[in-house]
Parts: sequence; structure tokens; C-alpha cells
Amino acid sequence: MDLLIAVTLFVLAVFLGVELITKVPPTLHTPLMSGSNAISGITIVGALVAAGADHSTFTAVLGFAAVTLAMINVVGGFLVTHRMLGMFGPKRRRDTPAQDRAASSAEGAGDR
Repeated sequence: MDLLIAVTLFVLAVFLGVELITKVPPTLHTPLMSGSNAISGITIVGALVAAGADHSTFTAVLGFAAVTLAMINVVGGFLVTHRMLGMFGPKRRRDTPAQDRAASSAEGAGDR
């Protein structure tokens, strides 16, 4: 009976996840991604507990793998979120070569 309940919950979670993901507008994607990074941080805590448990070598190896994969997920998520937020920031103006020459000659003229 426990397996049946677990499979039922998994199937319901998949359907709910698909429905939620398809309904998210693009403007909410970045904040939701940041929230999922926080949830992955909680996953790291659980993986650390599993890796530190004194059950067997197999448990320690699985815990280490879980910590490694969760850290890759969190770091990658934060890098993508940072890059996406940078797209919404103010645009940096690139100086043209003529402006660079004018700025350097103005700086040099003030030193005389």
C-alpha cells in the first residue's frame, strides 16, 4: 500500500508541476527561479544529513553524490538568475574611439 500511495503522489506532483510551469508568465520566471534555488539549498541540508549519517558506506556515497549534484544545481541556478537580472539593468554605454581620444587628451591637457 505504501508503494501505491508514493506512486500516486508522484503522478499528481508531475501533473501539478506541468500545469504550473505552463501557466507562468515570462515576467515571473526569474523570481520563481530564485525561489527554486532556495528550495535546492534545503535539499543540500538534507543531503548533508544523509552523507553524515553513520549507516553504511553506500549511504555516505549516495549522500556525497546528492550534495555534489545539489550544489551544481544551486550554483548554476544562481548564475543563470544573475545573468537574467543583468538583462533588466541599465544599459552601459560604450565609448567610441573618438570619445576615448578626446577624454585622454583632455586629461593630458589638465596636467600641464
